[in-house]
Amino acid sequence: MTASTPLDTLTELAREARDQAGQILANERNNERAVAQQLESLGNYRQEYAQRLQQAMCQGIDPATMRNYQQFLSALDDALERARQALTAQQQRVTNTQKQWQNKQCKLSSYETLTARRVLQEQLAAARQEQRLSDEFVTNREVRRRLQHQDA
Repeated sequence: MTASTPLDTLTELAREARDQAGQILANERNNERAVAQQLESLGNYRQEYAQRLQQAMCQGIDPATMRNYQQFLSALDDALERARQALTAQQQRVTNTQKQWQNKQCKLSSYETLTARRVLQEQLAAARQEQRLSDEFVTNREVRRRLQHQDA
């Protein structure tokens, strides 16, 4: 097992930061889905209420009830607009959080690339060292063989 280097520490910290950013992104996406569902539910309710008004108008409706329907529909329209604004704001939060996650991922990838290069350099150095030892062994064996032939 190799000793932990500062690069290993940075890589691990970057991985943790990326994972944390991923959790935040997942939460923001869940919030976006919830806000979108609320908007859809509110839109459906507004549509149903407008249909009730249409039915009531076909059957005959007094002015006070008509005004109540219209005021409630106006309140629903205001709520729909606020829900649309909330969804737009949430979508922007998702976009910003996704950019943060991508930046964290990019940083992690950079550290992992540096680590891979370091490992490759270590492997090449080890292979060169092994080749030097092998060459030295062969050279020493050849020198001994020649010396034995000279002595004989």
